[in-house]
Amino acid sequence: MTREYPPEVYGGAGVHVEYLARELARIVGVEVRCMGAPRDGALAFHPWEALVEANPALQVMSTDLAMAASLEGVTLVHSHTWYANLAGHVAKLLHGVPHVVTSHSLEPQRPWKEEQLGGGYRLSSFCERTAIEAADAVIAVSPAMREDVVAAYPALDPARVHVILNGIDSEQYRPDDGTDVLRRYGVDPELPIVMFVGRITRQKGIVHLLEAGLAIDPSAQLVLAAGAPDTEEIAREMEAKVDRLRAERGDVVWVEKMLEKEEVIQLLSHARVFVCPSIYEPLGIVNLEAMACGAAVVATDTGGIPEVVVDGETGLLVPFEPGDATTREPADPARFAADIAERVNALVSDPARAERMGDAGRKRAVEQFSWRTIAEQTVALYRTLAPV
Repeated sequence: MTREYPPEVYGGAGVHVEYLARELARIVGVEVRCMGAPRDGALAFHPWEALVEANPALQVMSTDLAMAASLEGVTLVHSHTWYANLAGHVAKLLHGVPHVVTSHSLEPQRPWKEEQLGGGYRLSSFCERTAIEAADAVIAVSPAMREDVVAAYPALDPARVHVILNGIDSEQYRPDDGTDVLRRYGVDPELPIVMFVGRITRQKGIVHLLEAGLAIDPSAQLVLAAGAPDTEEIAREMEAKVDRLRAERGDVVWVEKMLEKEEVIQLLSHARVFVCPSIYEPLGIVNLEAMACGAAVVATDTGGIPEVVVDGETGLLVPFEPGDATTREPADPARFAADIAERVNALVSDPARAERMGDAGRKRAVEQFSWRTIAEQTVALYRTLAPV
C-alpha cells in the first residue's frame, strides 16, 4: 500500500516500493494498491469527488479508506509513508490482519511540510502516529531511523521495530558511457560534473548546496536535476539562488523536472562528484544509485547516510549539527555550505581519488544492498506475523 508506484515515482519511498514489490513477487503473492492514474501492475485509487477542493491531507485520507475497503481476503498489509499508513491501519481493524509499516521518514522530523499542507500537516502526523503505534511490526530503513522511530513514538514497543535496509538494482543502475542525455540537457561531458538529483524540498538541503556553489571550483559544472518543489516559496528561493550562481559563477545546468530513470543513470555515470546535502535522510537511496553508477559521493553525516557512504572510502561525509531539533536546519549554515564546497573541491581537483571512490562505491552497492536479500528479510518478518 503506497502513494507512488511506476510510472509515478518521484521519491525514495516510491523507488523502494517499486523494487521491493518486484522481488517480493518472486517469493509470495503480492497485490499493490497505489494512488493516482490507472496503471499496469497495481490497483490505483483517487480521492473522493466531494473532497476535490479540500485540504490535500483530507483527500489522501479518503483515498486510504477506499484502499482499505478493497482488501477483503488478504493475509497481511504493508504500508509505506503516511500517505498509505492510515489505509493499512484501517485494513488491520476492518479485516483482522497484521499491519506492517515501513518508516521511510517521520512527520515529526519534517515540520517544513506545514508550509505545504497547512493544517493537513497535523492530519498527516495523526495518520502516521496512529498507524505506527498500532502496527504489528515497523520496518526502519537504517539503524539511525530505528532510533528516530523509537524516540518519536515512545508508546511503541521497541521490540516491534526492525531494521531492513534500502537497496539498489545494481544491474539497472550501472555505469553508462553514453553522452546523448548529457548533450540533450546542455551538459559538457568533457568538464568535471558536480551533480545533485532530488526534489526541491527543505529536507534535501538543496538551498545549502546552492550557497556552497559559490565556493565550488569554477572548472566544474554544477548540474541540478531538481524538480517538484514542495511550495511556491521554496521554488522562488531556488530560482533566486540559481540566478545568483549563474551570474557570479557560471556553469550551472538546472534541469527543472524529475528525469526518467535512464537519464538519471547516465548523468550519475558521468559525475565526478554526486552531492547529497540533506538535513534529514533516514537512508538515502539516491546515494546508492550514485554509487552503483560509479560516482564518488559527498553527503551529509546525518541519519542513515553513514550506513551507505563510507567516509574516505566511497566518498566524503560533511559534518552536520542541527541548530534546531524541530526544523533540523544547520546550526551554522555558512559553515555547512563551506564544508560541502571543501569536500567537493577535494574530489574535483583529484580525479584519480574520485575514481577510486566511485569504484569502491559500486562494489559496496553490488555486494551489500541487493533487493533480493531485502525481500527475503521482509518475507521472514511477514512469516512471524502471518502464514504468507
